[in-house]
Amino acid sequence: MELASTTLINLFSVSLNKYHLLFDVNPWLVVGVVLLALLFIFVRWRFGKMRGPNFEIDAAEMGIGPGKISFKPNLKDQEIAYKIWVELSTRKIGLDIDLKHDVIAEVYDSWHSFFLITRELIKDIPVNKVKNKSTREIIALSINVLNKGLRPHLTTWQARFRHWYERQIEKKEDSDIDPQFIQAKYPQFEELKTDLLEVNKRLIAYRKKMHELVLGKSKDGEELSEKIVS
Repeated sequence: MELASTTLINLFSVSLNKYHLLFDVNPWLVVGVVLLALLFIFVRWRFGKMRGPNFEIDAAEMGIGPGKISFKPNLKDQEIAYKIWVELSTRKIGLDIDLKHDVIAEVYDSWHSFFLITRELIKDIPVNKVKNKSTREIIALSINVLNKGLRPHLTTWQARFRHWYERQIEKKEDSDIDPQFIQAKYPQFEELKTDLLEVNKRLIAYRKKMHELVLGKSKDGEELSEKIVS
């Protein structure tokens, strides 16, 4: 025997009998809920598209051109940035150079290794990921750092300095002198030092940006991802 029944604008009804609580839902209510859900998803997607990029890099800060590089990184981009950041953080390329203690020839060796490793990291990125605009931006940034950030200095100074330095090291009278003292006698040492430290400063900025990307922080502090897959 039915004890109670109520209907709400003919959308659904609830019936209670001795043993069961029964719901009768109007199909149009189901359709309406689905449409509202789809509308909500569309608005969130559209709002995200209109909001624009949420990660920004100052190209001028790294010496690779004017303007800003903006994109919305995904998890794969963070993985790429993580690998690059590790290389930058464990070599004398993304760390401060102190020529009172560091040897220029060893810095150049580290830069050369980073050059080769970064190229391999870029080549290992799956082709299907390169379709993403954000991934292409990271690839372009890394290539520009190599070609515009590193290459001009190495082209101008490396061969000249190495040739002079190796000849100085071979001299018997200099065999007991610290390499840091020998390199400081290079005829154009001050010019080389100024350029080298300027490049170093830009590479440190590059490392910091990769670190921000790894941490998943946008320019306004939003978290892009809750974890990094190694």
